[in-house]
Amino acid sequence: METVVDVEMMMDQGAGDNREWWKGLRVSTPEYYAVCAFGGMLSAGTTHLAITPLDVLKVNMQVNPMKYTSILSGLNVLVKEQGPSVLWRGWAGKLFGYGAQGGCKFGLYEYLKNFYSDILVDQSRTSIYLLSSASAQVVADVALCPFEAVKVRVQTQPRFARGLADGFPKLYASEGLSGFYRGLFPLWGRNLPFSVLMFSTFEHSVDIIYRHVIQRRKEDCSKIQQLGVTCMAGYASGAVGTVVSNPADNIVSSLYNKKADSIFQAAKNIGVMNLFTRSLPVRFTLVGPVVTMQWFFYDSIKVLMGFPTSGGNINHSDEVNDG
Repeated sequence: METVVDVEMMMDQGAGDNREWWKGLRVSTPEYYAVCAFGGMLSAGTTHLAITPLDVLKVNMQVNPMKYTSILSGLNVLVKEQGPSVLWRGWAGKLFGYGAQGGCKFGLYEYLKNFYSDILVDQSRTSIYLLSSASAQVVADVALCPFEAVKVRVQTQPRFARGLADGFPKLYASEGLSGFYRGLFPLWGRNLPFSVLMFSTFEHSVDIIYRHVIQRRKEDCSKIQQLGVTCMAGYASGAVGTVVSNPADNIVSSLYNKKADSIFQAAKNIGVMNLFTRSLPVRFTLVGPVVTMQWFFYDSIKVLMGFPTSGGNINHSDEVNDG
């Protein structure tokens, strides 16, 4: 499994079919996975930090939809009632929580994709993508959940706490360890479908763009072109994941704010139609650009460290993987 990779040399050679090129680029070293984890942590943490104001609005729209009815009016109400600083409430939870989640998600996904492709040689590429992303997301959400629990309360309950520093001990004192993981199952319900669709859509989008749009192999394209493909595939993956994960996202906010005592009660209170539509416009505004920037930052870090951009590095034969 140990491999020393000279990416520039492999790109310059430009020889052999795509399968053989990726076999030569088996990125299965501890150094590679460390770069992936670091890149995922940095890209996820910083991009989520940047959109904290919209996240504050989204959570409040989910908890109090009668008061916060649209993006512009909702932002106006928040600023008018609580001041401009309200838009950055929960910023530490975004930075550190999603940084921890991103490091686990991207790092484990890359590791598990190689691991599963080696032991499940008869499975299709899609199966490998789905299994790898789901496994990685389960662990990533365990890391995120305590930060998310405090963040949602800070954003929607102004008197609860100022941030993570006082929010963590206050939540533990009032609810114990279980308070940090009250929303774990709905968080999995939101993020697992999102993650498996995001990674699978991204991988297949990369393949489609190279095969049918650019009509050149990845290794024959410049780094700028490869990062452009990353952005296009990243946006597609974010858009698909947003629609599927919206119901669970509404349930998470309802549970953390004690609008309901169970997942089923939260779903009943919100209503089937509202589960899919409530806060969807603001989530589209949030998620598409955020996921695109995550992939761009993530792949930029990989390129700067001498590794190829994401997508396509399944190690067993294309005849099996294309299924």
